[in-house]
Amino acid sequence: MLAVIFVALLVSAAQRSTPGVLILPLEQAFGWGRGTTALAAGIGIFLYGLVGPFAAALMANFGLRRTVLGALVLMTGATALSAFMTQPWHLVLCWGVMSGIGCGAVAMVLGATITNRWFVSHRGLVMGLLTASTATGTLLFLPALAAIAQAGGWRPVVLSVSAATALVIPLVWLLVPEKPQSAGLVPYGAGADWQPPPPPRGLLATTFGSLGRAARTRAFWYLFATFFVCGFTTNGLVGTHLIALCGDMGIPEVRAAGLLAVMGVFDLVGTTLSGWLTDRYDPRKLLFIYYALRGLSLIYLPYSDFSFYGLSLFAVFYGLDWIATVPPTLRLATEAFGERDAPVVFGWIAAGHQIGAASAAFLGGVMRDSQGDYLGMFLLAGVTGLAAAGISLAIKRGPAAAASA
Repeated sequence: MLAVIFVALLVSAAQRSTPGVLILPLEQAFGWGRGTTALAAGIGIFLYGLVGPFAAALMANFGLRRTVLGALVLMTGATALSAFMTQPWHLVLCWGVMSGIGCGAVAMVLGATITNRWFVSHRGLVMGLLTASTATGTLLFLPALAAIAQAGGWRPVVLSVSAATALVIPLVWLLVPEKPQSAGLVPYGAGADWQPPPPPRGLLATTFGSLGRAARTRAFWYLFATFFVCGFTTNGLVGTHLIALCGDMGIPEVRAAGLLAVMGVFDLVGTTLSGWLTDRYDPRKLLFIYYALRGLSLIYLPYSDFSFYGLSLFAVFYGLDWIATVPPTLRLATEAFGERDAPVVFGWIAAGHQIGAASAAFLGGVMRDSQGDYLGMFLLAGVTGLAAAGISLAIKRGPAAAASA
């Protein structure tokens, strides 16, 4: 189960990061400005996050397998259809709206649902492994996609992504049970007195009821704010614009994509380690370290010389905590809101992540077109990272956090 969901999340992450590879080829093929591609990427990222809580509720009410299979079919169709695009609105429809909705159901909320449904012990480690799949998606796909784009243009890139997504559909169909009980199991680490959670209350009641209860607490808004910054400083800015930034500095696409792959290697290690640490240490202190390190890395990058050593240093320090924030954030949400509400509440928190990412994707393109460089955008992102580090220490732990006004 864990392996198949890892692969599904890996392919979804690769699809969501593909617009970063398409910026320069589409600019060359159609003359579309970076703001146009950034708009499509931003809409996709925004919907990717907005769909999260509804996807979690769909999984609870109508079935995890049905939700994931439907999302994969939509993702496959959207990317295949984009091979015929000729107008900017085609890009927005395929890579913004359709792909964003599909990927939103095969994202962090899926990892949170699997973690809480299939595991009682080692939840931090499991969430770390599933979250690390996004780093692995970057590691495996982006350098290859950049090489394909450099050799054949943008169309082979979108067809390759569509084919990879299609291959996951039979894996989910054949190998993913609805819940542990469907396979005659109990969650890993469950005791003899374990009982399944109560049945869901209906789609809208599940989605908005959990939000209503969570929104009355400071813990929710602190977690929402820090995750907004997480998205703003990762896939929104770096995931979308790093290849274009390197292109501005004379670095070829394949080499720039290789830099993202190096980050993927270190994030695979860092996020898995973060899950292990989350099972043992105060998640608030971990978040403080992660956001502070990320903010300093982003402030450093524009002032580096973009040499091999300078970029390698950035890749290591930034890559180690690309999405290492996810396991401690999920643990804090589970402690505050309980196992029944936690996946949906985490979906709303993850929506904050994607709103932040969409903001950075769009704002980065606009600032690059208006100012001629990315300096101001990276400095702004670095400052937000330092602010999130401070907010992390203010989060209260446990059910008392959800009871506080």
